[in-house]
Amino acid sequence: MAMQIRVTDGAITNRVLANLQGNLTRVGNIQEQLSSGKQLSRPSDSPTGTVSALQLRGESRAVQQFSRNASDGLGWLGVIDTALEGAGNQTMKVRELVLQGMSAGTASTGDAREAIAVEVDNLRKSLIGVANTKYLDRPVFGGTTTGERAFDANGQYTGDSGAVMRTVGDASKVRVDASGVDIFGANGSSTQLFTVLESISANLRSGSTSGLDSDLQNLDVAIGTIKTNRADVGARTNRIETSRTAADDRLLNVKSQLSEIEDIDLPNTIMQMQLQQTAYQAALQATAKVIQPSLMDFLR
Repeated sequence: MAMQIRVTDGAITNRVLANLQGNLTRVGNIQEQLSSGKQLSRPSDSPTGTVSALQLRGESRAVQQFSRNASDGLGWLGVIDTALEGAGNQTMKVRELVLQGMSAGTASTGDAREAIAVEVDNLRKSLIGVANTKYLDRPVFGGTTTGERAFDANGQYTGDSGAVMRTVGDASKVRVDASGVDIFGANGSSTQLFTVLESISANLRSGSTSGLDSDLQNLDVAIGTIKTNRADVGARTNRIETSRTAADDRLLNVKSQLSEIEDIDLPNTIMQMQLQQTAYQAALQATAKVIQPSLMDFLR
Protein backbone atom coordinates (compact mmCIF):
# COMPACT_ATOMS: atom_id res chain seq x y z
CA MET A 1 0.00 0.00 0.00
CA ALA A 2 1.46 3.31 -1.07
CA MET A 3 2.11 5.82 1.69
CA GLN A 4 -0.01 8.95 1.41
CA ILE A 5 1.59 12.32 2.13
CA ARG A 6 -0.71 14.83 3.73
CA VAL A 7 -0.44 18.30 2.22
CA THR A 8 -1.76 21.01 4.50
CA ASP A 9 -3.00 24.46 3.61
CA GLY A 10 0.00 25.91 5.42
CA ALA A 11 2.45 23.90 3.27
CA ILE A 12 0.72 25.03 0.12
CA THR A 13 0.75 28.63 1.29
CA ASN A 14 4.42 28.54 2.20
CA ARG A 15 5.40 26.97 -1.12
CA VAL A 16 3.28 29.42 -3.11
CA LEU A 17 4.72 32.39 -1.23
CA ALA A 18 8.29 31.08 -1.78
CA ASN A 19 7.65 30.77 -5.49
CA LEU A 20 6.16 34.27 -5.61
CA GLN A 21 9.17 35.61 -3.76
CA GLY A 22 11.46 33.88 -6.29
CA ASN A 23 9.56 35.46 -9.18
CA LEU A 24 9.68 38.85 -7.50
CA THR A 25 13.43 38.51 -6.89
CA ARG A 26 14.04 37.77 -10.56
CA VAL A 27 11.94 40.80 -11.54
CA GLY A 28 13.94 42.94 -9.11
CA ASN A 29 17.27 41.69 -10.51
CA ILE A 30 16.27 42.47 -14.08
CA GLN A 31 14.90 45.85 -13.03
CA GLU A 32 18.23 46.62 -11.35
CA GLN A 33 20.09 45.70 -14.55
CA LEU A 34 17.85 47.97 -16.60
CA SER A 35 18.29 50.91 -14.23
CA SER A 36 22.11 50.54 -14.00
CA GLY A 37 22.78 49.30 -17.53
CA LYS A 38 25.18 46.71 -16.07
CA GLN A 39 25.03 42.94 -15.76
CA LEU A 40 27.53 42.99 -12.90
CA SER A 41 26.47 44.96 -9.83
CA ARG A 42 28.37 42.83 -7.33
CA PRO A 43 31.03 40.09 -7.58
CA SER A 44 28.47 37.39 -6.76
CA ASP A 45 26.63 38.16 -10.00
CA SER A 46 29.46 36.49 -11.92
CA PRO A 47 32.75 35.66 -10.18
CA THR A 48 34.55 34.81 -13.43
CA GLY A 49 33.14 37.90 -15.15
CA THR A 50 34.26 40.06 -12.23
CA VAL A 51 37.82 38.75 -12.48
CA SER A 52 37.88 39.41 -16.24
CA ALA A 53 36.40 42.89 -15.76
CA LEU A 54 39.02 43.80 -13.14
CA GLN A 55 41.82 42.61 -15.43
CA LEU A 56 40.44 44.59 -18.36
CA ARG A 57 40.03 47.71 -16.21
CA GLY A 58 43.65 47.42 -15.11
CA GLU A 59 44.77 47.08 -18.71
CA SER A 60 42.58 50.02 -19.69
CA ARG A 61 44.23 52.27 -17.09
CA ALA A 62 47.69 51.22 -18.29
CA VAL A 63 46.85 51.86 -21.94
CA GLN A 64 45.34 55.24 -21.10
CA GLN A 65 48.57 56.16 -19.31
CA PHE A 66 50.57 55.11 -22.37
CA SER A 67 48.41 57.38 -24.51
CA ARG A 68 48.85 60.32 -22.11
CA ASN A 69 52.61 59.74 -22.03
CA ALA A 70 52.69 59.71 -25.83
CA SER A 71 50.75 62.96 -26.02
CA ASP A 72 53.15 64.56 -23.55
CA GLY A 73 56.11 63.26 -25.52
CA LEU A 74 54.72 64.68 -28.74
CA GLY A 75 54.40 68.02 -27.00
CA TRP A 76 58.08 67.94 -26.05
CA LEU A 77 59.24 66.87 -29.49
CA GLY A 78 56.99 69.38 -31.25
CA VAL A 79 58.56 72.23 -29.28
CA ILE A 80 62.06 70.88 -29.97
CA ASP A 81 61.39 70.54 -33.70
CA THR A 82 60.15 74.13 -33.88
CA ALA A 83 63.22 75.33 -31.95
CA LEU A 84 65.61 73.42 -34.20
CA GLU A 85 63.87 74.79 -37.27
CA GLY A 86 64.42 78.31 -35.94
CA ALA A 87 68.02 77.51 -35.02
CA GLY A 88 68.65 76.13 -38.51
CA ASN A 89 67.22 79.21 -40.19
CA GLN A 90 69.26 81.56 -38.03
CA THR A 91 72.51 79.67 -38.52
CA MET A 92 71.95 79.75 -42.27
CA LYS A 93 71.48 83.50 -41.97
CA VAL A 94 74.83 83.70 -40.13
CA ARG A 95 76.42 81.72 -42.93
CA GLU A 96 75.17 84.23 -45.46
CA LEU A 97 76.61 87.03 -43.36
CA VAL A 98 79.99 85.27 -43.15
CA LEU A 99 80.11 84.92 -46.91
CA GLN A 100 79.13 88.54 -47.23
CA GLY A 101 81.89 89.53 -44.84
CA MET A 102 84.43 87.48 -46.78
CA SER A 103 83.56 89.12 -50.09
CA ALA A 104 85.92 91.65 -51.51
CA GLY A 105 83.26 94.34 -51.49
CA THR A 106 82.96 94.46 -47.72
CA ALA A 107 86.39 93.28 -46.67
CA SER A 108 87.87 96.74 -47.10
CA THR A 109 85.02 98.61 -45.42
CA GLY A 110 85.25 98.66 -41.65
CA ASP A 111 81.79 100.13 -41.10
CA ALA A 112 80.19 97.41 -43.25
CA ARG A 113 82.03 94.65 -41.38
CA GLU A 114 80.99 96.21 -38.06
CA ALA A 115 77.36 96.22 -39.16
CA ILE A 116 77.60 92.54 -40.11
CA ALA A 117 79.32 91.73 -36.80
CA VAL A 118 76.53 93.48 -34.88
CA GLU A 119 73.95 91.43 -36.74
CA VAL A 120 75.89 88.25 -35.94
CA ASP A 121 75.97 89.26 -32.27
CA ASN A 122 72.20 89.71 -32.30
CA LEU A 123 71.72 86.34 -33.95
CA ARG A 124 73.98 84.77 -31.32
CA LYS A 125 71.78 86.19 -28.54
CA SER A 126 68.70 84.96 -30.36
CA LEU A 127 70.18 81.46 -30.73
CA ILE A 128 70.99 81.35 -27.01
CA GLY A 129 67.32 82.13 -26.45
CA VAL A 130 66.37 79.27 -28.77
CA ALA A 131 68.71 76.96 -26.84
CA ASN A 132 66.77 77.90 -23.69
CA THR A 133 63.38 76.97 -25.19
CA LYS A 134 61.01 75.58 -22.56
CA TYR A 135 58.12 73.15 -22.50
CA LEU A 136 55.91 73.19 -19.40
CA ASP A 137 58.47 75.52 -17.81
CA ARG A 138 61.34 73.07 -18.35
CA PRO A 139 64.26 73.69 -20.75
CA VAL A 140 63.98 71.10 -23.52
CA PHE A 141 67.74 71.12 -24.17
CA GLY A 142 68.80 70.98 -20.51
CA GLY A 143 68.36 67.29 -19.73
CA THR A 144 66.73 66.67 -16.37
CA THR A 145 67.96 69.91 -14.82
CA THR A 146 65.72 71.66 -12.34
CA GLY A 147 67.13 75.03 -13.42
CA GLU A 148 65.31 77.52 -15.58
CA ARG A 149 67.95 77.68 -18.33
CA ALA A 150 70.02 75.22 -20.33
CA PHE A 151 72.59 77.88 -21.37
CA ASP A 152 73.67 81.03 -19.59
CA ALA A 153 73.99 84.46 -21.20
CA ASN A 154 77.52 83.62 -22.38
CA GLY A 155 76.36 80.47 -24.15
CA GLN A 156 77.79 78.07 -21.56
CA TYR A 157 75.81 74.87 -20.93
CA THR A 158 74.32 74.75 -17.43
CA GLY A 159 72.13 71.66 -17.79
CA ASP A 160 72.98 68.04 -17.05
CA SER A 161 73.47 64.85 -19.02
CA GLY A 162 70.16 63.27 -18.00
CA ALA A 163 67.47 62.22 -20.44
CA VAL A 164 63.71 62.80 -20.20
CA MET A 165 62.00 59.50 -21.04
CA ARG A 166 58.37 58.60 -21.60
CA THR A 167 56.92 55.08 -21.51
CA VAL A 168 54.60 54.77 -24.51
CA GLY A 169 54.02 51.02 -24.50
CA ASP A 170 54.91 47.74 -22.83
CA ALA A 171 58.70 47.88 -22.36
CA SER A 172 58.82 50.79 -24.82
CA LYS A 173 60.47 54.02 -23.73
CA VAL A 174 61.31 57.00 -25.92
CA ARG A 175 63.50 59.99 -25.16
CA VAL A 176 61.49 63.18 -25.55
CA ASP A 177 64.11 65.84 -24.86
CA ALA A 178 67.25 66.75 -26.80
CA SER A 179 70.82 67.11 -25.59
CA GLY A 180 71.99 70.71 -25.66
CA VAL A 181 75.61 69.52 -25.72
CA ASP A 182 75.01 67.22 -28.71
CA ILE A 183 73.24 69.96 -30.68
CA PHE A 184 75.05 73.17 -29.77
CA GLY A 185 78.40 71.76 -28.61
CA ALA A 186 80.25 71.23 -25.35
CA ASN A 187 81.61 74.01 -23.17
CA GLY A 188 85.20 74.93 -24.08
CA SER A 189 84.99 73.34 -27.53
CA SER A 190 86.12 75.44 -30.49
CA THR A 191 83.24 74.00 -32.49
CA GLN A 192 80.56 74.97 -29.97
CA LEU A 193 78.02 77.04 -31.90
CA PHE A 194 78.10 80.07 -29.63
CA THR A 195 81.90 80.04 -29.54
CA VAL A 196 81.94 79.89 -33.35
CA LEU A 197 79.55 82.83 -33.55
CA GLU A 198 81.70 84.82 -31.14
CA SER A 199 84.77 84.04 -33.25
CA ILE A 200 82.93 85.10 -36.43
CA SER A 201 82.03 88.43 -34.87
CA ALA A 202 85.64 89.02 -33.78
CA ASN A 203 87.11 88.06 -37.16
CA LEU A 204 84.63 90.29 -38.97
CA ARG A 205 85.72 93.26 -36.92
CA SER A 206 89.43 92.45 -37.41
CA GLY A 207 89.03 91.67 -41.11
CA SER A 208 90.67 88.22 -40.76
CA THR A 209 89.70 86.32 -43.88
CA SER A 210 91.60 83.18 -42.83
CA GLY A 211 89.81 83.23 -39.50
CA LEU A 212 86.45 83.49 -41.28
CA ASP A 213 87.41 80.52 -43.46
CA SER A 214 87.89 78.39 -40.35
CA ASP A 215 84.73 79.80 -38.78
CA LEU A 216 82.75 78.93 -41.89
CA GLN A 217 83.89 75.31 -41.70
CA ASN A 218 82.94 75.09 -38.03
CA LEU A 219 79.60 76.74 -38.78
CA ASP A 220 78.87 74.20 -41.49
CA VAL A 221 79.52 71.43 -38.99
CA ALA A 222 77.08 73.08 -36.56
CA ILE A 223 74.44 73.43 -39.28
CA GLY A 224 74.84 69.76 -40.18
CA THR A 225 74.51 68.77 -36.52
CA ILE A 226 71.26 70.72 -36.19
CA LYS A 227 69.86 69.04 -39.30
CA THR A 228 70.87 65.59 -38.05
CA ASN A 229 69.26 66.13 -34.66
CA ARG A 230 66.11 67.47 -36.24
CA ALA A 231 65.87 64.31 -38.32
CA ASP A 232 66.30 62.27 -35.13
CA VAL A 233 63.48 64.27 -33.50
CA GLY A 234 61.28 63.50 -36.50
CA ALA A 235 62.02 59.77 -36.21
CA ARG A 236 61.16 59.77 -32.51
CA THR A 237 57.99 61.71 -33.25
CA ASN A 238 56.89 59.07 -35.76
CA ARG A 239 57.62 56.31 -33.26
CA ILE A 240 55.56 57.98 -30.54
CA GLU A 241 52.68 58.70 -32.92
CA THR A 242 52.65 55.02 -33.93
CA SER A 243 52.66 53.99 -30.26
CA ARG A 244 49.81 56.39 -29.44
CA THR A 245 47.73 55.08 -32.33
CA ALA A 246 48.34 51.52 -31.15
CA ALA A 247 47.40 52.50 -27.59
CA ASP A 248 44.19 54.20 -28.73
CA ASP A 249 43.23 51.17 -30.85
CA ARG A 250 43.95 48.83 -27.95
CA LEU A 251 41.88 51.01 -25.63
CA LEU A 252 38.87 50.74 -27.94
CA ASN A 253 39.30 46.97 -28.03
CA VAL A 254 39.54 46.73 -24.24
CA LYS A 255 36.44 48.91 -23.79
CA SER A 256 34.55 46.69 -26.24
CA GLN A 257 35.55 43.55 -24.32
CA LEU A 258 34.64 45.20 -21.02
CA SER A 259 31.25 46.22 -22.40
CA GLU A 260 30.51 42.63 -23.43
CA ILE A 261 31.19 41.47 -19.87
CA GLU A 262 29.57 44.28 -17.87
CA ASP A 263 26.90 45.93 -20.03
CA ILE A 264 23.47 44.50 -20.63
CA ASP A 265 21.93 43.58 -23.95
CA LEU A 266 19.16 46.16 -23.75
CA PRO A 267 16.58 44.60 -26.15
CA ASN A 268 17.05 41.15 -24.63
CA THR A 269 16.87 42.49 -21.07
CA ILE A 270 13.65 44.38 -21.83
CA MET A 271 12.16 41.19 -23.26
CA GLN A 272 13.24 39.22 -20.16
CA MET A 273 11.66 41.90 -17.97
CA GLN A 274 8.36 41.60 -19.80
CA LEU A 275 8.44 37.80 -19.55
CA GLN A 276 9.18 37.89 -15.83
CA GLN A 277 6.42 40.43 -15.22
CA THR A 278 3.97 38.25 -17.14
CA ALA A 279 5.08 35.18 -15.19
CA TYR A 280 4.74 37.03 -11.88
CA GLN A 281 1.23 38.25 -12.70
CA ALA A 282 0.22 34.73 -13.76
CA ALA A 283 1.63 33.36 -10.51
CA LEU A 284 -0.37 35.91 -8.53
CA GLN A 285 -3.57 34.91 -10.30
CA ALA A 286 -2.88 31.21 -9.76
CA THR A 287 -2.07 31.81 -6.12
CA ALA A 288 -5.29 33.73 -5.59
CA LYS A 289 -7.25 30.71 -6.82
CA VAL A 290 -5.26 28.13 -4.83
CA ILE A 291 -5.44 29.80 -1.42
CA GLN A 292 -8.83 31.41 -1.93
CA PRO A 293 -10.87 28.94 0.27
CA SER A 294 -10.97 29.86 3.93
CA LEU A 295 -12.62 28.46 7.10
CA MET A 296 -15.71 30.49 6.39
CA ASP A 297 -16.10 28.66 3.09
CA PHE A 298 -16.38 25.32 4.95
CA LEU A 299 -18.79 26.68 7.59
CA ARG A 300 -21.36 27.77 5.06
